[in-house]
Amino acid sequence: MAVRHISTGSPFEQQIGYSRAVVADGWVFVAGTTGYDYATMTMPDSVVDQCRNALSTISSALEEAGSSLDHVVRVNYIVPDAAEWPDCWPVTSVAFAKALPAATMISAQLQNPEMKIEIEVTARLPH
Repeated sequence: MAVRHISTGSPFEQQIGYSRAVVADGWVFVAGTTGYDYATMTMPDSVVDQCRNALSTISSALEEAGSSLDHVVRVNYIVPDAAEWPDCWPVTSVAFAKALPAATMISAQLQNPEMKIEIEVTARLPH
């Protein structure tokens, strides 16, 4: 099976050397995605809005790959401030209501100080 690379056009993809998603052998691997609005390269202040943006970007990449949030089997959340993480639960619980993926939350510094959440997922291609 061929490997397919998906880009969102984020300047980070070119500068750092990665794809938003890679489709291989029935899997979709989506890179850590932050809350930028990639059309305007603006970042909202709120962790909840950043979470929504990140999930929207991830959803679009999954759709382009032929999958969806409903087919996510693994999700990793990275937040610099663990105290802000519960604010995102209403958003993530809706996004993954059907998939109920295995999940991990890690508290760690992100690339830029304005980044309040980064989300990485692995999904299956539906049969």
